[in-house]
Amino acid sequence: MQKMNPSPDDSGANDRNRGLEAPAAPVISYNEVVLDHFLHPHNVGELAKADTDGFVVVGDSSCGDQMKLWISVRNQRIAKIAFQSFGCPGAIATSSMLTVLAEGRTIEEARLITDDDVVEALGGIPAKKRHCSLLGVQALQAVIDDWEKRGRAPPEQP
Repeated sequence: MQKMNPSPDDSGANDRNRGLEAPAAPVISYNEVVLDHFLHPHNVGELAKADTDGFVVVGDSSCGDQMKLWISVRNQRIAKIAFQSFGCPGAIATSSMLTVLAEGRTIEEARLITDDDVVEALGGIPAKKRHCSLLGVQALQAVIDDWEKRGRAPPEQP
């Protein structure tokens, strides 16, 4: 039997022949809703300075994820919300879904959004990525706090 040396233009064909093909699916699997929010995130970007009533940057030092979140508030409602998220598919998808859940809600309603709400709206995320949903909720709470510190506190209670 003659030993064959791969040619430079073989492009890994010998590896495929030895069963060394890359797996067809990622090691961590995400459902279609999560993948859609990862590949086509909603409200991604930033708000213009003139439209920004609150802004924060939060991060998770355990995994390196980071999120920037902007809000514009009109009549005690989140009129516009935008984010930039640096991280894994779970971090980006949960950030995207968080903005969908918060946009149009009153400040009081937005404060009640939990990481469970985000995960449920996505139809679930892998347990290893559960911490990703916390980042967005932490950012939402912090950006509302920033809005209030800028002198846009809620009206007096009767």
